[in-house]
Amino acid sequence: MWQTPAFSVRKTKREWFCPLRQTLPLPVFLKGPVRQQDINANMVSLICTLQSHRDDVNCCAFSGALLATCSADKSICVYSARDFSELSFSPLSGHGYGVHCCCFSACGQYLASCSTDATTVVWSMDSGEIEAVLEHPGRSPVRVCAFSPDSSYLVSGGSDGTIALWDFTSRTLRRTGAVSDTSIVACSFTPCSQLFITGSTYGDLRLWDLNMNHLHAEKNAHDLGVSCCQFAPQIMKGTDGCVQFRLASCGQDSLLKIWIVSLLSAAGIKMQLAHSLTGQSAPVLSCAYSADGQMLVSGSVDKTVTVYQANEGTLLYTLNQHDRYVTACAFSPTAPLIATGSMDKTVNIWRVEDGCGAQGKSLSDEAASVSNSGGRKSTGHSRLMVSEWSEEDVLAWLREEGLEAVTDVFKSNNIDGEELLSLTKETLSSELHIESLGLRSKVMKKIEELKMAPVSNGTPDEYLCPITREIMKDPVIAADGYSYEREAIESWINTKSRTSPMTNLPLQTTLLTPNRTLKMAILRWTTCQ
Repeated sequence: MWQTPAFSVRKTKREWFCPLRQTLPLPVFLKGPVRQQDINANMVSLICTLQSHRDDVNCCAFSGALLATCSADKSICVYSARDFSELSFSPLSGHGYGVHCCCFSACGQYLASCSTDATTVVWSMDSGEIEAVLEHPGRSPVRVCAFSPDSSYLVSGGSDGTIALWDFTSRTLRRTGAVSDTSIVACSFTPCSQLFITGSTYGDLRLWDLNMNHLHAEKNAHDLGVSCCQFAPQIMKGTDGCVQFRLASCGQDSLLKIWIVSLLSAAGIKMQLAHSLTGQSAPVLSCAYSADGQMLVSGSVDKTVTVYQANEGTLLYTLNQHDRYVTACAFSPTAPLIATGSMDKTVNIWRVEDGCGAQGKSLSDEAASVSNSGGRKSTGHSRLMVSEWSEEDVLAWLREEGLEAVTDVFKSNNIDGEELLSLTKETLSSELHIESLGLRSKVMKKIEELKMAPVSNGTPDEYLCPITREIMKDPVIAADGYSYEREAIESWINTKSRTSPMTNLPLQTTLLTPNRTLKMAILRWTTCQ
């Protein structure tokens, strides 16, 4: 059998040398029926191996610009996600015992790490200095920590079953909870930042709100214990209009499971198993979603890394490059990269490429050549903020998206860009009199894609207000978990119905919370431009 040449990244002082700068096609071991065009369309390449840790790697975490890894050797290493050179202040040394978990705040300004020493340490990614040391209640070893997507909260779980919810802005303890006779080893926030789930060695998954009210328990979710869990980044809407989240969990039963968590207004919480994936032959220790929620990666005691198409649970790749248990995995939020960590003391960096990428076309090249609508070339209207589109721009967009059936309706109602963004299924039916449910759904899907699509001027999408598509000056967090320009969301609430501009679901409250972390990140970014 053809084998990939072994290679690694060798450290000389603070410099890293990667012998293969070009991506190396890796033999992909595929299970089940696979079409040849599926193999040609995508591939995974091992691009480098990081070898700075002296003991088991326990966790990997990406921000937009950085990769962090932590280890039983008591250290955290931080690398540039651009070329995987180690930063000047790395490794971070502040824990007295092994480090179990690490995670970035939303903008990447802070890194949190937790340890057997019973602390969760917050580090500044500007300097590598310790910003805060959060002592876990009861001084129990801390096994896991996770930021809320809006960076307002940080949750940590202990070996004695205790759970600490921290107000991250003030670095103070907000609430505590506990699950008896077990250890908390997994946790993840919903994308709206209002709920979080914990997993334990007892095998259950438990959903909590920010007041530490226990909302739901999925007993025996994994026989012999949960290892990891993570919510997909997207909020979904069920057929009955309820809010839904997709959750991945893995455990000692050698299974990776995908759940649908539904928030039912009357019946409370419903948690339904969608897929039970059997691609690995031993306990599954880690799992992670891609930023778009379309892919899912997991690492196992059988030394393999598996990559799935998340919605259908289809196995895409099984990767065999680690020599011992694969304990950690993470997707980059901004690039087609996966990091996997192992008890072999190494971290592998993989690139997931499509056909264009495999032929050497970079991600930036690809992004520059297409617009924010399905890969079409940029036209005049796509270079404008959607809210600035004229009626003619809207009509041109409808034709590009194959929605010619509604162009006459939009034209007769003089729909411009601002009005386009405010449309809902209800207004399409009651005001524009589009009778076809399927056509209304198609229009709304395209509008949602338009709201989520990044502009092509190099501005990070998270810095843009979803309503105005302009760089935010005073970002605030609404009840739907999304950040908006204060003036824009206040105007939306005052002049529209009390629904989310992003999900069209009712806002439980009109209270707006300043997103100071995002504001500082935007200020730093604009200063450097």
